[in-house]
Order: sequence, then C-alpha cells, then structure tokens
Amino acid sequence: MDPVFEKLEEVADRLREVEGLLSDPAVVSRQEKFRELTREHAELSPLVETFADYRRLCDEIAGHRELLQESDAELREMAREELPALEQQRRDLEQKLRLLLLPQDPNDGKNVILEIRAGTGGDEAALFAGDLFRMYSRYAERQGWRVEMLSCSESDAGGFKEVIAMVSGQRVYSRLKFESGTHRVQRVPDTETQGRIHTSACTVAVLPEAEDVDVDIDPGDLRIDVFRASGAGGQHVNKTESAVRITHLPTGVVVACQDEKSQHKNKAKAMKVIKSRILDSLVAAQNAQMAADRKTQVGSGDRSQRIRTYNFPQGRCTDHRIGLTLYRLENIMQGEIDELIDAISTFFQSEALAGQEH
Repeated sequence: MDPVFEKLEEVADRLREVEGLLSDPAVVSRQEKFRELTREHAELSPLVETFADYRRLCDEIAGHRELLQESDAELREMAREELPALEQQRRDLEQKLRLLLLPQDPNDGKNVILEIRAGTGGDEAALFAGDLFRMYSRYAERQGWRVEMLSCSESDAGGFKEVIAMVSGQRVYSRLKFESGTHRVQRVPDTETQGRIHTSACTVAVLPEAEDVDVDIDPGDLRIDVFRASGAGGQHVNKTESAVRITHLPTGVVVACQDEKSQHKNKAKAMKVIKSRILDSLVAAQNAQMAADRKTQVGSGDRSQRIRTYNFPQGRCTDHRIGLTLYRLENIMQGEIDELIDAISTFFQSEALAGQEH
C-alpha cells in the first residue's frame, strides 16, 4: 500500500477518535482540551473528506473499467468516453491529498505584525509605503480582518517612513507570510517636472504574532524608557511621559510606541512587537537550518530579497519569484491581491512537495 494512503487511513481513524472524544461530556467540561480537539477536528476534516471523495472516485473508475468488458456496445462506448475525465479527476485529487498532507506551518493560524519601511527613494519611498499599507488594509477589510495601528512615523510629504500594525483574523499569517521582502515602485513623482520615471523601494515584514508560549522573555533582559510623545503641536503633544521605548538587550531589538495616551497601552503594544520580532528571528534561524539540509529555502521571508515591482506607467505588477506579471495595477493597489497571493502560495506548496519527494 502507498505510504500516503497508509497515512490517510491513520488520519481517518484519528478523526473518528476525536469525534468520539468531542461527544464525551467529561471532555466537553474541560474547556482547554475541548478547544484543542475542536481545532484538530477542523484541521483533519478537509483531509478525510477529500480522501472519502478519492475512494468514491476510485470505485467509480473500477465500475467503468468493468463496463468495458460488457457485451453491450453502447455501455462500452459510454465507459470509454467517461474514463479519461474520471482519471484526470483522480490525479487532481491525489495532488490535493499530497498538499493536504504537507506538514502545517504552526504559525499559519496566527495574527501578524505587519511592518512597512520606506527604503531608497526618499519622499517617494515614504508615499509608496503609505500606498502599500493602504493596499494591505483594504485586502484585510475584504477578508473580514481587523487592522490596528501599533506605531507609525509619518513623512513630511505624506506617507510613512515606517508603519507597524497588527492584522487580526482567521489564518492571517497563512495568507500574508510570503509578502515579506523588498517591494519596488516605478512611477513619475508629482514633483517631477520632466516626466522621468523614478524607482523607489520599501521593505515589508510579516511576523507571526508571538504568544507567551512561543517566546519567553526574561524581564531582566529588557530596558524600558519612557518619554513624552512627539507630534505636530497643539493637542497632539503629550504633556505626560506616556511614550515607551523597549530594548531587548541580548538581541538589540528596539521598539518604540507612542500612539496611545496611556503608558500601559503603549508598553503592551511595544511588547507584542518585541516578542514577534524575536519569534521571527527564531523561525528564520530554523528555516536557514532546513535550507542547509535540503538545499532550497521555502518561504524564508528574507527581507533583502526583491520580490515585486509595481510599474505605474505600464500599469503592471510583477512578482519576480515566479515570473508572474499582471496588468491591473490599479485594482491591485485597491487591495485585490488574491491572485498574487494564491500564485505564490501554490508555487511554494509545489516546492515543498518536490522537496518531500526527494
């Protein structure tokens, strides 16, 4: 028996076991255990349902092959005509099953810390950072996710030198994790009188939100400074020291938050970012080790890598990792990025499958 199908039989047995436990009053009364089993049930169900579809299809194909031996010419012809389509469906389901059996990224179900920083290009890069933040915010809105600004540094000309936000919702990291990297823009700035195209860049970081169980930080490793929030003057200038800067001494990671009037809230936001950055560095180290082991790095989120170019004069967006070019830049900037995300996810899934087969 194919090892894949042995594994699927084991998964089907486990799902039946989980269903039995979920109907046990003793388990239902234990909230944490019940939640854990409910999550497992949600993960296993699609795989078991697809396996059931696959087995039904195999039975149907076997039935059609038997019809090829019938004396009735009309039945034989019908079976001969329908078999190729059924065989293709079977191959498609086999591929789907292999994808569903890939080890799950433990961070896929998490919220994310989204960080966008203006790079080369000065004011134009800051404007593009604002455009990217708007693009992701509108995409999040389409997904029913929530976007909460954690920290930002605005540019004098508009846009952001840096913006950090929490994106919360269902499986946010699984959709956004391949967005990390350098995003390049080519367009004519409003201030350009000669009509020349300028190239600017921003870096995007997508970090899974760290939970207390993921990262254990020794309070002694933190230096916490408080200061007055800076602003444009008037009501925006804080009269109390509510802004917070936290430094994680072993790694040198520094995060400052001043958006909230409460020092306590700013400290909580800064800690979220600190923990997520440390978790991200741990994940990056693990990915690097895996890359060394199998010679290919899947979904590393390396932010030095140029991943995408947004060319406004030509109305095109190109993802350099997979050579995909779409000529509907206006829609993309409005948050219609599902096609880009689906394509890159499919690519990395195929890479992971190929890695398993070798």
